[in-house]
Amino acid sequence: MINTNLKRLRKIHQYTQEELAEKLNISRQSVAKWENGESTPDIDSCIKLAKLYDVKLDDLVNHSEEKTGIVIPPKGKFFFGAVVVGERGQIVIPKEARDVFNINAGDKLLILGDEERGLGIVHQRDLINFIGHMGVIGKE
Repeated sequence: MINTNLKRLRKIHQYTQEELAEKLNISRQSVAKWENGESTPDIDSCIKLAKLYDVKLDDLVNHSEEKTGIVIPPKGKFFFGAVVVGERGQIVIPKEARDVFNINAGDKLLILGDEERGLGIVHQRDLINFIGHMGVIGKE
């Protein structure tokens, strides 16, 4: 898994093995061995790679593109899977999404739309906080 992720991320970021090796202060052969699965990077190298590619360390090591169908997302970006719309338009938000964004039963969510970019769901408290920070509300 990690070997596939390392090769994919290097290609996405358009580094040669030599360029990546220089950034990590290691040999090109080490990079080649990691990508071929002959060896694995030590934890310090994994941390450097995760920072370089702006991905979570756990995703660098454990993400499976074959299982999820998507490449490793950047830190802070998520793909929670597909949901089915019920007869009355209801959807079930995946548990991982509820946990990450602290969504609980009874919370109010806003459904936003853009004809070109699609739908988005925003927690009402987050929109209120955002608007408050802009100084739009809360002034007398």
